[in-house]
This record gives sequence, C-alpha cells and structure tokens, in this order.
Amino acid sequence: MELLITVCFLVLFCTISYFYKRFSQMRSHSCYMLAYECFKATDDRKLDTESCVKIVLRNKNLGLDQYRFLLQTMVNSGLGEETYGPRNVLAGREETPTLMEAHEEMDEIMFGTLDNLFSKTDVSPSDIDILVVDVSLFSPSPSLTARIVNRYRMRDNIKSFSLSGMGCSASMVAIDLVQNLFKSYKNAFAVVVSSETIGPHWYCGKENSMMLSNCLFRSGGCSVLLTNKPCLKHKALMKLKHSVRTNIGSNDEAYGCCIQIEDQQGYNGFLLTRNLTKAAAKAFTMNLKVLVPKILPIRELIRFAVISICKTNNKTAKPSLNLKTGIQHFCIHPGGRAVIDGLGKSLGLNEYDMEPARMALHRFGNTSAGGLWYVLGYMEAKKRLKKDDKILMISLGAGFMCNNCVWEVMKDLGNGNVWEHCMDRYPIPRKNTINPFADKYSWINDERLNFVRMDLSNIILS
Repeated sequence: MELLITVCFLVLFCTISYFYKRFSQMRSHSCYMLAYECFKATDDRKLDTESCVKIVLRNKNLGLDQYRFLLQTMVNSGLGEETYGPRNVLAGREETPTLMEAHEEMDEIMFGTLDNLFSKTDVSPSDIDILVVDVSLFSPSPSLTARIVNRYRMRDNIKSFSLSGMGCSASMVAIDLVQNLFKSYKNAFAVVVSSETIGPHWYCGKENSMMLSNCLFRSGGCSVLLTNKPCLKHKALMKLKHSVRTNIGSNDEAYGCCIQIEDQQGYNGFLLTRNLTKAAAKAFTMNLKVLVPKILPIRELIRFAVISICKTNNKTAKPSLNLKTGIQHFCIHPGGRAVIDGLGKSLGLNEYDMEPARMALHRFGNTSAGGLWYVLGYMEAKKRLKKDDKILMISLGAGFMCNNCVWEVMKDLGNGNVWEHCMDRYPIPRKNTINPFADKYSWINDERLNFVRMDLSNIILS
C-alpha cells in the first residue's frame, strides 16, 4: 500500500513538474511590447508642393510626358503637404549623395528615437540583450548595429543583427526574429530599429516606373522595445500572439516586381513593375491561409467551410471569411493609396478600418519598414485600442514577401505619441478636398502643349 502511495505521489509530482515547466517556458517565450517611438523630423524638412516641384524641375532629363506622369502620380498618391524628405535632396544634392550624408540621415532617425525610447521607459542601453536594425538600402561597415552599440556603450555580449534588402516588410521580419530569439534567451530586453535611407537612393532618371519611388517614399522610422520578462507583463502595451512570414521569391515575376536596378542612362533607382499587384495578392493569400486558422473562432471557420461546400453546387456563391470575428484593428502598411485600397477591398474593410493607414500615408508618406508604426500610433492617439483587442499588422516587401503578425492589446491605450501635434486635424475627409498639385498644375495636361516647344520649367516656377 505504501509502495502504491509512493508511486502515485511520484507520478503526481512528475506531472505537476512537467506542466509547471511547460507553463514557465510559455511565459518565457512571450514577446511583450513595452514601448515604441516613431521619428518626426524638423519642419525644415517638410516636402510641400512647392518643394516637390523645385526638386522635379532640377531633373533636366524630364519632359512634358514625365511632368504629366508625375502630376498624375502625386495627385493619386494620397500624400499630404507635411511629409519629410532627406536633407541632401532638399539642398539640391540628390545627384551627388555622400556616405557622410547617408550616416547623418540614419543617425538622426536611430538616435532620435532611441534617446526618447530609453528616456520614457527608464530602461538603460546597458540592459539591452538583443539589437536588430532593419534598413534595406544602406549596409555600411561597421554596421548600423555597431554604430548604435558604440553610441550607447552597450554590453560586449549583446546579440546584434543587421537586416538589409527586405524592403517595407523588414520590421515584421525583425519582430519575428526577436520572438524566436526569446525562446533561447530568458528575461531579456530587445530593441528593433526600423527605417530606410532615402537620400542616397533618390532617382534622377526619367523612367516612369522608377520615378514612382520618389513620389511615395519619405523619411521616417521607429524604435521598438520588447521583452519576455514575465515580471514586466503589467507594463506591456501589447503581446505578440502570432507571426507568419511568406516568401515567394522562387517565382521570377514576384522576385523582379520590386527591385533595385540601373536604368539605361546609368541612374540607380527602384523599379516597380505591373506584376507587383499580382505578387502582392499571391503572397498575401498564401500568408492568410496559414494565419487565419490561428486567429479566427471555430464558428467562423465552420461557417466558411459550409459556404465553400455549397459553392461547389452553386457557382454564384462567393465564400469569404469575416476577419473581424477575430481581429478588431487592421494595421495596413501605408505603401500607397492603391495598396491600401487593394488590401481593404480584399479583406472587406470599411473606411473606418482603413482610416489609420490612409492618414499615416497622408501625414508621413511611405516610410518603408517604419510605416506600420505610424499607423499603430494613429490608432493609439485616437484611443481606439482597448484591452484584449487584437491588431493585425500587414506588411508587403521586396523579395517578394508578405509578413504579418497579430498583437493583443494589454491595456487601454491613448498616448498621443508622434501624432500629438496634429491629431485635431485628422481624419481628413477624402471628399471635398482639393489636391494642391491638381489645383496649381492641372494645366500641364492641356493637349495644346503637345504642339508647343518651350521651357516648361520657367513657366512652372513662375
């Protein structure tokens, strides 16, 4: 009898120990967001209509057709009058960028956001265990992570990673990397810095498909503080629930739809082809096939399965998943009006859902990997984020990749953050708004100009 009791006790003890260990591992594998800090440049870097026109007119390679293309692109871009450009471009040095200017552009973003992040959280740079920097088009030696370690005198055993070439979806790659590293490093702090260098890569040629990047991309970035320390759970803004990465680079069309090349005149730039929409749709669909079963309730999955079965007998039925049964907020990458409209339509979103992405694009432009954090900041500044809400972050980038993740809000949020200075002016209604480019320069589309030879730059400036 005593032997039986002893055996039962040992079994019970082992069972409790096993589940306690699993529970401890699950807690240590958690990824909490403690804070994020978006970059806001100084007012002297704003790219309003007049600044943009001066930059365009400096390019002597352009003619009437290119002016018309740029006008149409800017009118339809969704960008406002207060986005920020790189200093070398504003100063007229876009054709002769220097390494020093590239470093200065990155230093202003990285150090500006990190200074604020460490100050607001009272976390010392020496406490950071993991550092990830994602900047796609600038990979100097020593690395940008080394530059940060040197600036803040970080520990010699810090685990640092520099990610390049991953485009607008790089920030989600960095978050996923940290989540996986947290499985090996317990009670750790991690910092992710997401940005892009615009100045050294300003396109000075005349190819329409390569001029698009000049019209959309603007200066910006964000630094994020993450941890897996269970004792800091009560301080966390959000908890990472799921992360799914999809890379369809094995397809030639997808690989080449968003690529850095040199044009026939020798100008470097970023080529955006018509296959971009097709690649984005394919990557996004493949990603959702993995992510959706993890985030939607069983009842919604059953409903979708039933409708799908009925579709085999009724071709008019169009099955669709209602993502709002598991997601309350949609953080869409502000890559451009077409990107936002396309994703919104495919997900069945309304204007309220797409408002944060539209307003982030209007105020800050496409800031590449940092763009999603401006969208998140808008949601928080508008006090939309409530405890237990789920946020789906959607990012698309060169490769071609689609990297999405889901965050759970840990408490009601309402910090004005980088939007505090202009929140009273947003949202800006889509209707009854006059685009300044269309208002001032629509005459360029006059067909009579096709038969007149003149220096348009002098007319435009006047």
